[in-house]
Amino acid sequence: MGILKTFALGGIHPAENKLSASIPIEIVPIPQQAIVPLGQNLGAPSRPVVQRGDKVKVGQLIAEASGFISTNIHSPVSGSVLKIDGAIDSTGFKRPCIIINVEGDEWDEQIDRSDDLVKEINFSAEEIIDKIKQAGLVGMGGATFPTYVKLMPPPGKKAEYLIINGVECEPYLTSDHRLMLEKGQEVIVGTKILMKALKVEKAFIGIENNKPDAINHLTELTKSDKSILVIPLKVQYPQGGEKQLIKAALNREVPSGKLPIEVGCVVQNVGTAFAAYEAVQKNKPLIERVVTVTGKSVKKPSNLLARIGTPIRELIDAAEGLPENTGKIIGGGPMMGKAVTSLDVPVVKGSSGILIMKEDESSRKTESACIRCSKCTTVCPMGLEPYLLSKAAKLGKYDIAETEMIMDCIECGSCQYTCPASIPLLDYLRLGKGKVGNIIRNRNKK
Repeated sequence: MGILKTFALGGIHPAENKLSASIPIEIVPIPQQAIVPLGQNLGAPSRPVVQRGDKVKVGQLIAEASGFISTNIHSPVSGSVLKIDGAIDSTGFKRPCIIINVEGDEWDEQIDRSDDLVKEINFSAEEIIDKIKQAGLVGMGGATFPTYVKLMPPPGKKAEYLIINGVECEPYLTSDHRLMLEKGQEVIVGTKILMKALKVEKAFIGIENNKPDAINHLTELTKSDKSILVIPLKVQYPQGGEKQLIKAALNREVPSGKLPIEVGCVVQNVGTAFAAYEAVQKNKPLIERVVTVTGKSVKKPSNLLARIGTPIRELIDAAEGLPENTGKIIGGGPMMGKAVTSLDVPVVKGSSGILIMKEDESSRKTESACIRCSKCTTVCPMGLEPYLLSKAAKLGKYDIAETEMIMDCIECGSCQYTCPASIPLLDYLRLGKGKVGNIIRNRNKK
């Protein structure tokens, strides 16, 4: 393959622990009750269009977008709406949810449930964007930004390239890997759909070199198509970050505070490409997704296709239960994921994994004084100074945090991973970003 591409600045290589990489996707049984949060996307929560007692089918609209940066939500099950009430989500707080008691499995008649591959794309760019909007698609890599918005560059900006993110650089997670292997043809058609929506002639699929089977499979599927190129990448975390992936694939650098469209690129996750195929070619809204359930003590590491709204305890049961020595359950991967407080937390559109960590690996080490070793600065893929930003956030010096570009932080956790003093740098950076973000928004309102 020659010299593998990667990004130039910072990065680390944590233990990969891809324990479930060879495990085929399994379907989780439908839950008896689905808990469907109204806030499943970056932006405004959705607005319910059903009420208590309403009968719903799988794929029926139950909540609509409440603004430009918002998405539709569809029922992942069929049954009766029990109530619209607060339920604990991945944040640990009660958030508005639509709770549905399941009765059978009756689907909306317009959804094509066959396994037949539909290659022909018989829709215009505008029709594709509308179908993706109606289907409630979001970025499936975890960011959950509404997909249709990304497909509509602002006035004066034009996309040149589509980049499909098949990197999956987070340790342990393998849901994207399995999707590329098992649904590769659909991913390629989904890529072409997104290309047509953006009106671009070229797409790149970036995959790290620890997934040679996925690289070979997608390369074989695209060998007669000059418009899509599969790019093997050196294993380097956090290569799945948009700016890092653009730098690795095209050697283009997104300016500070700007979006990928500034350098002519739009990045979509491989799961989003698959969801686009289902939305456009099968009229299927985003009602289910693949979730990795894994951990060193998990009896049966798995990749599970689960309906949105399924409590994570049911996925853990499918992986043969919660190990006795469990110290922490993480929603997502070990680097960017967050601990969950309850097994009743539901699967949502952005749920990529459930990581079960043993007590000895999940306990925090005692924090000691910073020794000015500069490791955090060396590994930061954004060229920031995490020790300074964390200190500013801790002391409430948000003016300094803003000046020193805290909003450029992608929350990858590389700094905290390398810190010999065990300082919770990522926690302080997240706190600081939230505060500075609010300050900037309030300033812009004036």
